[in-house]
Amino acid sequence: MTDVCFQMKGTAVTAVVMDLYNYSSGVFYEQLKQKIDTAPHFFNASPLVLNLSSYDGLLQSEHLSQVVASCRELGLQPMACKAAPEHLLGAIKKLGMACLPASNARTTKIEAEPVAQVESPRATKIITRPIRSGQQVYAEGSDLILMAAVSEGAEVLADGHIHVYGPLRGRALAGVKGDTDARIFCRQMEAELVSIAGYFILNDKLREQCWKQPAQVYLEGESIQVAAL
Repeated sequence: MTDVCFQMKGTAVTAVVMDLYNYSSGVFYEQLKQKIDTAPHFFNASPLVLNLSSYDGLLQSEHLSQVVASCRELGLQPMACKAAPEHLLGAIKKLGMACLPASNARTTKIEAEPVAQVESPRATKIITRPIRSGQQVYAEGSDLILMAAVSEGAEVLADGHIHVYGPLRGRALAGVKGDTDARIFCRQMEAELVSIAGYFILNDKLREQCWKQPAQVYLEGESIQVAAL
């Protein structure tokens, strides 16, 4: 009997999403380089999704190729285009990228009488060991409590809140499935990136607020807020 060669399963993968508004060759490259220079460790080899839903005008296939080439030259890994118009589908395939729909949301209308529900307490995942560079911890469907440090280059994710009872030097992403009420709490803020429900800020902005101090991170509208604890 032949041994099983592989297994396929779903998992959480962090990707940078670039909303492309317009394109001018030299301007785009310089602006992207400046952004990457603010957090080179974070952006290096990061998977990238190009969101074309807000593009102003008609994006030409040669310009899309130039965008992808610039991203790859600067260390990003473009893997997909979101909300691409039909005339670009062939070019995207030639670039070795996937095409994603404009929205992953599924809407189903169900007519039913309202029923009072009691919300179940959210589960909690507790990690007592340090999270070292290159490691990723994901608390699916739960909050995440980390009793030790999160090193630079490490990544912690949770569908709910994240609590770090040590220095937070890596990346922390709470509410990864869209919970805008999720928060991040840490004893010492030195993060490369913090994110709530897909909205994020990088190290350069964090250094201006509660740096190396106890802090909490939360979402206010579409803006990430950092406040002292």
